[in-house]
Amino acid sequence: MIDELPIQYWNSETERNAYNAAFYELGFRWHWDREIYCQLLREGHDGIERVSHYLNTHQPHLLRAYDAKFLAEVIEQKKEEHQKRELDSGAMKRRYFNWAETRGAELGA
Repeated sequence: MIDELPIQYWNSETERNAYNAAFYELGFRWHWDREIYCQLLREGHDGIERVSHYLNTHQPHLLRAYDAKFLAEVIEQKKEEHQKRELDSGAMKRRYFNWAETRGAELGA
């Protein structure tokens, strides 16, 4: 069943999970589920716009210390690294993205 889903779904899932891996790597305790991610897709044309919108609406306390555009650019850069790594390693062939397996990620208490 999982292999029957459209390729657009897998592209957006890979991107969404790459964002989650970037948050994890940067020490943010955020997780974008499909619902949040789909809402953000409607909010902007590019990743920096979407992340900035999320910061303004869900994490405004961070904007007292950091510029939204700066944080969005850092997150977007990390997301791109994770997404490229997964695509280069054949994530599309595997049809899933396990962000916990990305380089440097550790799980556990």
